[in-house]
Amino acid sequence: MKSALVKRFGLTSLLVGVAVLGGCAPKPVEEPAAPTAPGAPKAPVSDLKGEIKIDGSSTVFPISQAVAEEFGKANPGVKVAVGTSGTGGGMKKFTAAEIDICDASRAIKDKEAAGAAEKKIEFVELPIAFDGIAIVINKDNSYVDKLTVAELKKMWEPDSKVKTWKDVRGSFPADPIKLYGPGTDSGTFEYFTEAIVGKAKASRSDYTPSEDDNVLVKGVEGDKGALGYFGYAYYEQNKDKLKLVPVEADGKTVTPSAETIRDASYKPLSRPLFIYIAKSAIERPEVAAFVKFYLDNAATIIPKVGYVPLPDATIAIVRQRAEAKKTGSVFMGVKGVKLEDVLAKEGGAAAPAGAPGEAKK
Repeated sequence: MKSALVKRFGLTSLLVGVAVLGGCAPKPVEEPAAPTAPGAPKAPVSDLKGEIKIDGSSTVFPISQAVAEEFGKANPGVKVAVGTSGTGGGMKKFTAAEIDICDASRAIKDKEAAGAAEKKIEFVELPIAFDGIAIVINKDNSYVDKLTVAELKKMWEPDSKVKTWKDVRGSFPADPIKLYGPGTDSGTFEYFTEAIVGKAKASRSDYTPSEDDNVLVKGVEGDKGALGYFGYAYYEQNKDKLKLVPVEADGKTVTPSAETIRDASYKPLSRPLFIYIAKSAIERPEVAAFVKFYLDNAATIIPKVGYVPLPDATIAIVRQRAEAKKTGSVFMGVKGVKLEDVLAKEGGAAAPAGAPGEAKK
């Protein structure tokens, strides 16, 4: 995915005025008059300089890339590079001190926190949005009205014998199934397999994987018997090309939407999204300013790229966590608990980097 993906979302210009976390705002520099308004000065431009390296989740990529583009308008001296190697790939780079920020579609894992501790890397964990994993089929598929968690497990579990739609449900035709999903370094892959199959990374291997969700979209779009899964935002941006499948869990059938993702009634595929920032990085003025801009503008940017923003009260708690530079994870191993409840309970007792298991519920 490239920045063109974000431009296609039609982002409008955002008001920017970024102050460094815990410090003073960078000195503004006036630019010449704007061509469209002779005699009127442009908005102040920061004199911050530097480079910020971000990598990780392809699901979180559109958010971070959109933030980077808007941040760059007021901070042209700061180069922000955003990559997409998957949550697992990003964590490998993050715990090797190769990047400043890791985009993550799941919470950090015990072994990743331990790896960071070995390298003496402290990190700040910030939830930034909600997402739901969308199950999609080809638009010409007329017989699939919903799928149960048990049926999805039957399709995706290791050594699955499912080859046709009739193998999934006897009333379906014997059309061949072609499966598309994230690669094994993806946090979406890990979250989906744990939620549906019952164990993270437990999946059949005979499917078409990609870390680029646009590749998955095109695959499902081009094959009548296809089924795939990826972040809800990619369905939203391609809903004229794909068909969304409601999921039945615990006797209730729910279709993912902003509302069902926000209230977690879209079970078990609703989830929070995160960014992880190295403490040594957030102490740099340009990174602190970027993180502040990220949180201050999340409510405006996130819906425009197809995700669900955190409630104002929750983002306020997240902002306090960022300003205090609280290190460690409070979400490691935690599932089925409201974000604000986890954040409110931490009270400075976050599990330090490299202390696996302390935040598990």
